[in-house]
Amino acid sequence: MAAPPPASLELRPLGGTGLKVSCVGFGASPLGRVFGPVSEDEAVASVREAFRLGINLFDTSPYYGGTLSEKMLGMALKASGVPRDQYIVSTKCGRYKEGFDFSAERVTRSIDESLERLQLDYVDILQCHDIEFGSLDQIVNETIPALLKLKETGKIRFIGITGLPLGIFTYVLDRVPPGSVDVVLSYCHFSINDNSLEDLLPYLKSKGVGIISASPLAMGLLTESGPPEWHPAPPELKSACQDAVAFCQKKGKNISKLAMQYSLTNKDISSVLVGMNCVKQVEENVAAATELASTGMDQETLAEVEAILKPVKNLTWPSGIQQS
Repeated sequence: MAAPPPASLELRPLGGTGLKVSCVGFGASPLGRVFGPVSEDEAVASVREAFRLGINLFDTSPYYGGTLSEKMLGMALKASGVPRDQYIVSTKCGRYKEGFDFSAERVTRSIDESLERLQLDYVDILQCHDIEFGSLDQIVNETIPALLKLKETGKIRFIGITGLPLGIFTYVLDRVPPGSVDVVLSYCHFSINDNSLEDLLPYLKSKGVGIISASPLAMGLLTESGPPEWHPAPPELKSACQDAVAFCQKKGKNISKLAMQYSLTNKDISSVLVGMNCVKQVEENVAAATELASTGMDQETLAEVEAILKPVKNLTWPSGIQQS
């Protein structure tokens, strides 16, 4: 039986890279079983469904599941049979289960390890992972120059940086040669409870970098199942989000869908990364995007949820080491 045609998921340009990425990106950290068990069959089925529905961006890291996410994603991509030039793979370096190491030697070795696990000859984007836990000056003076050398070898096409505090992006981008960093990945700063990334978008665009936003559900705060035990949010933020979830449930609305759609509304953000580990999650995330494109946001419910979250708007939590 022929597969039904894929949904028309919007493709957006990723800064100056020339890449066009699906507005919904496949976050592969759950394939590393960091949120619970995932079978190889489920991983393969999820990736196949993602391709069928028009997702072309897959994001992982050696840190997720202690390298398991990369292995599972590599296996699933290979099993899909989709030609390599039809999808974009992003992985990371510098953060490992053993700890942080942004040295030139370690990140250079890291890409070879990642390529082996992913069963690929190159990755499209290699990102320095959670740079606030390292020395930002080392990132500028050692790590990014090492990645530029890797770019010359063809093992990576583009360079990115990731982390939670927004100030790390301006610190690095103001100090590296123009065009050295192609992509930034920010998380938990473009969701209903925290849209502080918005203020930084004009600056990032002026630097020509592509912008990926992850964790539209605020790492589980904006879900009916709630955040994991280890979630670092302060109690008042958790409490307000619980109230917003309960309000939506009472109204018969799905807060996760609302949050996903909110994150997709800003076209300056190239892709919204969300973790997925089963076919149902893939279908729900794509459905949220296609419904947004056809019928728009539920503005009434959004306004009511924003009112509940207003006392904790843009409240975040500390991450990383004190930079000297």
